[in-house]
Amino acid sequence: MTDESLYLKRFLDPIKVCRRYKPKFGLGNKEAGLDLSRFLLLYGADPFYSWIGLNSDVMYAAHKAAGGMTSVYRQIGRGCENLFRQIIIDHTEYDDPKYAMWSYVTKTKNDKDKTLSLDARLEVTKIRNPDIKARVMQWIADYSQTLSVPAPANGAVFEVRQGYKSKDSKRQNADIDNIAVAWANGYLPVFAIFSSQIDADLVLRYRNSRGGIIIGTTSGSNQSSLFAFSKEVMTYDLADFFRRNSELIKSEIHDTLEALLSAD
Repeated sequence: MTDESLYLKRFLDPIKVCRRYKPKFGLGNKEAGLDLSRFLLLYGADPFYSWIGLNSDVMYAAHKAAGGMTSVYRQIGRGCENLFRQIIIDHTEYDDPKYAMWSYVTKTKNDKDKTLSLDARLEVTKIRNPDIKARVMQWIADYSQTLSVPAPANGAVFEVRQGYKSKDSKRQNADIDNIAVAWANGYLPVFAIFSSQIDADLVLRYRNSRGGIIIGTTSGSNQSSLFAFSKEVMTYDLADFFRRNSELIKSEIHDTLEALLSAD
């Protein structure tokens, strides 16, 4: 049975973390971040910054907001990952939640092992719900046909993101590496993007690399729309989940942004 309160928790808990965000001002990852008083001491002790007036509440709030926006998008992404994976766990009726994860080991330039992971997995042999299993197998076969490749034996793996506006070639190359490794291990690789905002050139590049993409549109087939996939393949109406809980989620986002825009 679907637990809506659990789904909300999976989505919102990472976002609430943003309210504790504090800028680090170049002090390194070991630093938890400076509060306003420590910032004023740091910038006040710097002759140049103090002469030109950067040691101010407003400057601190600007830093907090700028870094915090990046944190908000990142944590929304984590919320999307958690929610999508929980839907898969619940509707496949996996015996063990670990079946919803997938990782592989690669080598670094220094010949050291590095483990890379994707956010969710449909492992066909582990799906206990017979209706979902049949839907997943048909969807994988249909999607593979559109990519002009034979259907993989093991299932599908997903990289989940809240949106994808980046033109970062390093990230794209890493994604294409993931596509190749997924196919080599018997999985259809799919990018599940909750937002509808993604560059058309990027969609074309990934599809040409034999990677699937489903995005956050409320129209289209289950091979192009994340919400159609969730409803028709996983039998969970994800779009309606967001519609039903929109006011609550908006309130949480608003409170988070208010906290980030203040100097306190």
